[in-house]
Amino acid sequence: MFEQLTQLVQQFGQEAVVKNDAIPNEQNEAVMEEAGNSIFSSLQKMASEGGSEKLAGLLQGNNAQDSSNPAVQQITQQLTGSLGEKFGLNSDTASGVAGSLIPQILGGLVNKANDPNDSFQISDLVGAITGGGTQTTGIMDTISKYGTQFGLDQNADGKLDMQDAITATKSKGGIGGFLSKLFGK
Repeated sequence: MFEQLTQLVQQFGQEAVVKNDAIPNEQNEAVMEEAGNSIFSSLQKMASEGGSEKLAGLLQGNNAQDSSNPAVQQITQQLTGSLGEKFGLNSDTASGVAGSLIPQILGGLVNKANDPNDSFQISDLVGAITGGGTQTTGIMDTISKYGTQFGLDQNADGKLDMQDAITATKSKGGIGGFLSKLFGK
C-alpha cells in the first residue's frame, strides 16, 4: 500500500504543493511526505478506534473523493493541522493543500484497489491499515454487508467486486437504471 500511496501523493502533489507559491520549494517533498503519513496514520487511527463502518463507507464507491464525507473531513483536518504546525503554513494555505490532496489521493487509492487490472486490492488496503487479523476481516465484512444490503451484489456470489459493477452497467437500464433502483427513484 505504501508504494501506491506514495505514487498518488507524488501525482496529485504536483499541482497542490509543487506549483503552490505559498509553499517554499525546499519544503515540497517534506509536505508531500507528511500528506502520505497523515493519510496512513488517520486511517489506522480510524480502524483502531472501532471506526469500521466509517472506514468501510469511505472505501465504497466515490465516497473517498467526497470532501463532505466525515472520514475525508477528519483526515483533511489532521493534515491541515500538521502542515500548519510542522511547516508554519498559514491556515488558508494548509487547508487548501489538504482539501485538494486528501480527496484526490484517497479516491485514487480506492480506484486502484477496485481496478481488476491492478494487483492492489481493497483487502490489501484494509490489511495495511489494520495490520491484518480479525479487524481486517471485520471491515471487509462491513463493506460486504452494506453493499449487499443495497443490492449491489449483482451476481449473488456474496461479495462485492468489479464483476458486480460490470453486471450492473450491462443490465437493462445500465448504470442509470441500477442507481435509480438503488436510490428508489
